[in-house]
This record gives sequence, structure tokens and C-alpha cells, in this order.
Amino acid sequence: MIIRSVGALAHSTMATTFTLYLVAALGLNPLQLLIVGVVLEAAVLVFEGLTGVVADTYGRRISVIIGMFIVGSGFALQGLVVTFESLVPVIPMFGWLLLAQVLFGLGHTFISGAETAWVVDEVGEEKMGLLFLRANRFGQVASLTGIGIGVGLYQLSPSLPLISVGVLYGLLGLFLIIWMKETAFERQPRAAGSGPWIEMKDTWLSGLRVIRNQPVLIFIVIVTVLSGAASEGYDRLWGAHLMQGIGFPADVPLSMAAWFGIISATTAIVGSALLWIVEKRLDVNKPQIVAVSLMVLMALRIGAMVSFAFAPDFAWAIGAVLLVGLIGTLYQPMYETWLNQHIEGKSRATVLSMMGQSDALGQIGGGPLVGWVGTRWSLRASLTVSAVLLSPIILVLARVLRKR
Repeated sequence: MIIRSVGALAHSTMATTFTLYLVAALGLNPLQLLIVGVVLEAAVLVFEGLTGVVADTYGRRISVIIGMFIVGSGFALQGLVVTFESLVPVIPMFGWLLLAQVLFGLGHTFISGAETAWVVDEVGEEKMGLLFLRANRFGQVASLTGIGIGVGLYQLSPSLPLISVGVLYGLLGLFLIIWMKETAFERQPRAAGSGPWIEMKDTWLSGLRVIRNQPVLIFIVIVTVLSGAASEGYDRLWGAHLMQGIGFPADVPLSMAAWFGIISATTAIVGSALLWIVEKRLDVNKPQIVAVSLMVLMALRIGAMVSFAFAPDFAWAIGAVLLVGLIGTLYQPMYETWLNQHIEGKSRATVLSMMGQSDALGQIGGGPLVGWVGTRWSLRASLTVSAVLLSPIILVLARVLRKR
């Protein structure tokens, strides 16, 4: 709960004004925005398999702690790219920004599968669904604080939110060194004569066999790839479309940073209430109920994204953006629960890391396509393509339900 809450606080502090930082402060165009995302996902694709195996071989706790410090370094570097460009002019600002994505991607892969595998091992599969929902709900509350901090820091300096988040992740890493316990992890006995690399290879192959032998996991891989392909375009471009394609009301005396803060705060408040309702009303321990919920949420998300792409005015656009955000707030813990319901414990971190690779692969494949469409035609066209990329997921989820 502390990890997820602090992570949500840090994310909202950074994310509320991140697009504004890239577009207004650094001057990136739509293609450059997507290149930043592609480099990040390429780093995830390269490192995810290795770091997931580390978590399953040597322990989830050490993997999470390492990741916290690396992620913090990546965030701090993103905020200091202009400073580093002046210190080392041979490397342009955009080069430092891409290096920061590599650092962030590496740190993220140490955390992603390991954190989830650790908590599922500690509390048990029968409690994980409600815990994921509750953690996301508390995370929404923490996000409200981060939104205010992020907007306030951005007014002082556009780079301050990123630098402060880097420091916060470093402090969280120090906290976990002291307080994070690991009681349920059982390291597999090492075969005679096998070294660390042989151990890691065997763990990775074990995770691959788990996916290959369970058809539902193959379907989940397909869902993950398609989600990644669509999310990269939307996540990177919705803010740019709101600033450049829609525009903010001239008669309302609010800065762009304040508008982004209002959007994030509204999503957090309403999202927290929705998570509480789902937590009380929905039996997330039944995979079929979770799969149906995911299918409904995905259909609503596609409609909201298309609505945003063709929004005729600011009010319509804001409503669509909020709907997409709220659907994502519900979708993520449901997807996380559905995935973990089909993975065995001993290879959980490795399989989760492979799913992370699938997401990165989708983002690498879909991101440049969406960015090229935006540069060649318009941001509206890019957002429409992102929505179209999501549509096959509904068919895949329907196929899973029929098979069950």
C-alpha cells in the first residue's frame, strides 16, 4: 500500500505537467514525442526479461529496491536535460532526454513484475484482487496531493516536478531497505555446477513454458500487445491535441498547468469513488467476471478515444479525456488481477516481465505508426488510429469467454 501510494504521488507530481514540459518547455513535435516513448519501450523490451528473471531467481525485494533508485535517476535526468546539455554540449538535449528514458525503462523493469509477484506471494491469490483495487483507490487519493505539488513546482520551474520525483524515489528506496520484508519467496535449489547465468536461463525458459502451455496466457499476450500499441499514441499525444488542436478557453484565467491539474484531480477523485464501488460490488476473484468487465471497459474506452479525437469544442474534449482516464483507472487493477489468476507462483515475476515485454513490443510497433500519422496528417488522425488498434481486444476477450 505504501509503495503504490508513494508511486501514485510521484507519478501525478510528474505526469500532470509532463506533456506541457515536453511540448512547451522543450519544444518537441509529435514525432519526437513518440520517439521518446519508443526509446522508453525499447529499453523495457530489452531489459524486462533479464530483470524479471533476477526477481524469480534471487528475490523480489532486492529487485524492487534496485529499481527504485534507477527510476529516480531517470526522472532526475529528465528534469536536468537542459543543464546537462550546457555541461556536455557535444550531446544535444534530446540525446540526454533519450538516455533518461533508457534509465527509467531499466528501473521500471526491475520493479514491474517483481513488485506484483512479491505482494501476491505475501498475501495469497485469494486476497490479491481486492488488494489491487484498494491500493489503486488509495493511490488516487495520493495522486490528488501530487497534482497540487506538480502544478505548484511547475510554476516555479518546469523541471522541478521531475527532479523532485527523482529524489522521492530515492527516499522510497531507502525506506524499503529498512522496512520491506520478504517471507514467502523460496529460491529454487541450484543444480550442481550451474552458475548465475544458467539459473537465470532456466528460470526464463520455465516462464516461457508456462505461457506456451496455457492458451489463456497466449490470449493475454495478444491483449497486452494491442493495448501497448494503442496506449503509446494516446498517452503521448492527448495533451498535445488538447493544447494545439482544441485550445483552452481564453475567457477563463487559468494557466495550461492549472488545466492539466484540474483534469488529473477530477480523474483521481471520481476514480477513487468508482474503485470503492467496484471493490464493494464486484467479485474480482472470479476470472470470468473480470474478463467480462474488461471487455465492457475496453468498448467504452474505444468510444471515448474516438469522441476525444473528433471533439468539436473544449467542453466535449474535457469530458472525453476524463472518461478515458476513469476507464483506465478501473481497467488496470482488473487486468492485473485477471493476469495473476493464470500464473503459478514460482515463475510469476518472469511471466509478468514477459507480459511487460509484450506491452513494450506493442508500443514500439504502434508508437511510430501513430506518430507518423500525426506528423503526416493530424493529431485527430493519430488518436483515431490508436482507438482502432484497441478494437481487436474485444474479439480476443470474447474468444476467451467462449473457451471458458
